[in-house]
Amino acid sequence: MTEINLTEQLKRYFGFDSFKGDQEAIIRNLLDGHDTFVLMPTGGGKSLCYQLPALISEGTAIVVSPLIALMKNQVDAIRQLTDNDGIAHYLNSSLTKTQIDTVKQDISDGRTKLLYVAPESLNKEENIRFLAKTKISFYAVDEAHCISEWGHDFRPEYRNIRPLAEQIGRAPIIALTATATDKVRTDIKKNLGIPDATEFCSSFNRPNLYYEIRPKTKDVDKDITRFVLQNKGKSGIIYCLSRRRVEELAEMLRTNNIAARAYHAGMETAERAQTQDDFLMERIDVIVATIAFGMGIDKPDVRYVIHYDIPKSLEGYYQETGRAGRDGGEGVCITFFSPHDLRKLEKFMQGKPVAEQDVGRQLLQETAAYAETSVCRRKFLLHYFGEEYLPDNCGKCDNCLHPKEKVEATAELQLVLRVINAVKEGFKTQHVIDVLLGNETDDVLSHRHETLSCFGCGDSHEAPFWNAVIRQAMISGYIQKGIENYGLLSITPEGRAYMKEPEPFYITEDREFDDFNDVVGGTSVLDETLFAMLKDLRRDVARRKNLPPYVIFQDPSLEDMATSYPTSVEELKNIKGVGEGKANRYGAEFCQLIARYCEENEIDRFEDFRVRTLVNKSADKVSIILAIDRQVDLEEIAKTKGLTLSELLDEIYTIVDSGTRLNLDYYIREVMDDDHMQDIYDYFREAEDNNVDDALDEFADDEDEYTEEEIKLVRIKFLAENGN
Repeated sequence: MTEINLTEQLKRYFGFDSFKGDQEAIIRNLLDGHDTFVLMPTGGGKSLCYQLPALISEGTAIVVSPLIALMKNQVDAIRQLTDNDGIAHYLNSSLTKTQIDTVKQDISDGRTKLLYVAPESLNKEENIRFLAKTKISFYAVDEAHCISEWGHDFRPEYRNIRPLAEQIGRAPIIALTATATDKVRTDIKKNLGIPDATEFCSSFNRPNLYYEIRPKTKDVDKDITRFVLQNKGKSGIIYCLSRRRVEELAEMLRTNNIAARAYHAGMETAERAQTQDDFLMERIDVIVATIAFGMGIDKPDVRYVIHYDIPKSLEGYYQETGRAGRDGGEGVCITFFSPHDLRKLEKFMQGKPVAEQDVGRQLLQETAAYAETSVCRRKFLLHYFGEEYLPDNCGKCDNCLHPKEKVEATAELQLVLRVINAVKEGFKTQHVIDVLLGNETDDVLSHRHETLSCFGCGDSHEAPFWNAVIRQAMISGYIQKGIENYGLLSITPEGRAYMKEPEPFYITEDREFDDFNDVVGGTSVLDETLFAMLKDLRRDVARRKNLPPYVIFQDPSLEDMATSYPTSVEELKNIKGVGEGKANRYGAEFCQLIARYCEENEIDRFEDFRVRTLVNKSADKVSIILAIDRQVDLEEIAKTKGLTLSELLDEIYTIVDSGTRLNLDYYIREVMDDDHMQDIYDYFREAEDNNVDDALDEFADDEDEYTEEEIKLVRIKFLAENGN
């Protein structure tokens, strides 16, 4: 098998002239009969690593996948590569008996090269008996982290894959995953019985993705709508933490004539499936979703991913942003960040086991550090995943495009290393900063660290500065953060050497954010008008064939067509990503369109836009007013309306702000003492605005705890009594 010209086969089936990364080495290793382990981030081209060898091998490859929703999309895509629709099938619980019989017949006839199976289907005795009589070329275990209880999506059914493979018949195994720690990697190989598998670990760097963090202001909905309008017609995903925010933002986008739909776990299964299908088929452009959306979405031309709220972990952030630009084209990743969001996320962890809360807070601190850092975001992100990124400027993140002046912090780094050494490398970042600043916290006093000679040695700077020094010292390799022990700081050998012979060390100051003009990307296409026409044709063809548009031709192929103007099927075969099968199957219509366009040569122009805001149309406001008049408990009202108390208070504030006077004293007397209430009331009397986040920050250092709900209650009382 090693003598096969893989590049020719790649061009024949997939239309590409060359492999990406380790793809060719992985395929050769598998074709030579060796077990293979592949760690490759989203968008790296994992699927091709088992699809191409399956197409050119004798027998049928069994692909084990946990994602039933994804199987049909992958099978449909493979079928477009040849004239043989039986070349790929899936076997899962969604099939009828007649459909299963058709699948088995195609396998028996030798027509099927790839069989996608859910682990539950593979476990059925009748399927085992049938497959045992079949020539199996190899087993591919996709999403292999599901086999490990240490993985983020553990599936017990995956544990039985190796015994089932033994029953069906021995063949090489290739395990593929996008996220796996050393512990998970070892567990995968152990449970699949492939301890000596050749490992291929690809870079986590996605060079086509642009990363940016923006401050979250009261105009965030308008900012997002403006960005989407500037990128109208492009596919995008917007992530929000709450279902309510998902619904509201999706409605605002639709108000601005944007084809958007909401997606969250509270919707009916059929509605979620329809929304996902509409997104794949390009009947809608934008999905506004909770993190329930994404697993199983094989859409290569998502052009932007926006996070309305900061994610709970950098792993989640990397996975979600990784859904942009999987075809190697434009991928803009924008996150809106507010420190107040972190406090809300920490609140959600209350009630969980202490160890789980501790880990959760560490993950949030990592995310906050990423949001606040002034160093290259790509460098920071790859460092988190244990990969070194050498360039000082990636040219594809906000910090690199708008670098701030560097400030020397050589002496400050020495102080940090001195303190970490003094506390015997047994504490986290916050504790080290408390010692530097001379903060006599309970933790500092309990360990008697106020007696250290270095206590208070860094009080000439504030906490954010020391955070920056520590983060950038970690990236430079002087400090490391423990994984197993929840983030304790220790000094590396390089750090020890630095303590003896220091050299200049610089950090960068935090940057300010400009307008969206810097991030609104574009394609590399020369003829935007033709590109749009080709996308329309692709959508029409996809609708007729009942296939996702990217299965017909991916965006880079259309961009290439709109640049080189192929007018024959033979010329089309030279286009990036267009193999012989696709050119013959779909090429004629596209060539005819291009030929006609070349004759007519018409040009369209873009129009300006404006953001329309939602009309306040709370259908429940009358019932809320009547309930408050009857002095119904606010928590009861919230429960009846399907809202949290905080969300209800936002509704009440809107009602009062529009001129209706309501009296909440009956409820305030029950939940707050008078002094507590008066403190907040006095704050709003003196404050420049009535922003809740500002009020929370004002009371953050107070000995008494002031909750968000209390501040919102008193804000309503103040407005009702003084504004109406």
